[in-house]
Amino acid sequence: MLNPICAAFLLAVEAQKVIELRLVRIAWGGADARSEMMSMVGEKVVAAMEAANTLMAGGTHDQVVARYRELVADNTRRLTA
Repeated sequence: MLNPICAAFLLAVEAQKVIELRLVRIAWGGADARSEMMSMVGEKVVAAMEAANTLMAGGTHDQVVARYRELVADNTRRLTA
């Protein structure tokens, strides 16, 4: 298990890569840009609800950060494919 501050820092750095990849896709325009914008909003809503459920069920902030890092890694893989 990582230090909570280190895990949060890594999440911030990893999320910046996803932001960069998404902005490039959106800048190119077209159907891919539209679908990326739609999925971006939907993913954020689902992730926020999942985080809230984890915390309400007695989960820790570490679990929430770890899950967000998994989601960010999935997006990185998808956007670099």
